[in-house]
Amino acid sequence: MPTYIVMSKWTSQGLQNVKQSPSRLDAARKAYESAGIKMPHFWMVTGQYDMIAVLEAPDDVAVAKAILVSRSQGNFITETCRAFTEDEYKGIIDNLA
Repeated sequence: MPTYIVMSKWTSQGLQNVKQSPSRLDAARKAYESAGIKMPHFWMVTGQYDMIAVLEAPDDVAVAKAILVSRSQGNFITETCRAFTEDEYKGIIDNLA
């Protein structure tokens, strides 16, 4: 299953209700699971982003839908990128022309 790194920042609304953030995370994890998406890792971080999550999703469409639904609540914004395993990376490099 493809892996995605989701880097998030709280919005003003999300910060005003930051104490509810853990329950929102639990709800998001359940919603993702019902869409066939796993969230094996989550961190609150310091620096440019507030939170980072690792998602494993069936495909780009599934993760895009899940992120859009989560973001539509207005508590955070995201930047998402596809992550390639070491084996995938080596395969990509080996197949360069």
